[in-house]
Amino acid sequence: MDDIDRMLIGLLQEDATQSYAVLGKAVGLSSGAAHERVRKLRERGVIRRTTIEVDPVAVGRGVLAYVLVDGSTWMGDTAERLLALPAVEEAHVIAGPASVLVKVRTASTKDLQDILRRIFEIDGVTSTQTIVVLESFFERQVNVD
Repeated sequence: MDDIDRMLIGLLQEDATQSYAVLGKAVGLSSGAAHERVRKLRERGVIRRTTIEVDPVAVGRGVLAYVLVDGSTWMGDTAERLLALPAVEEAHVIAGPASVLVKVRTASTKDLQDILRRIFEIDGVTSTQTIVVLESFFERQVNVD
């Protein structure tokens, strides 16, 4: 990946609806060359998908929490069970005070409590610790610079 690829990724992260002509002009390439570079970035898995950013508060998901999940033994379907909960945005196996870190967004603390109960029902889960976010300073995308 070179500097032009990095610039293209940065531009697409700002606005993925930009035309290849606009992208090409911004990095000094023709629209066809810009299109070819983006295609290759997708093929190599650098660009995994093209999406939009949604304001969670505007769609009724204003409660953000991180849940540390610990377990005595992990059954094979832990990831699938977490994935089946729409409020769970991310799940990561971690080193530290727990086995898994889960990012959850809900409409209310009552809904959060329901999700916590459902997480605790997963086979092997022995404890959870929840951190509720009061305010977010910022959230950042992956920086390719």
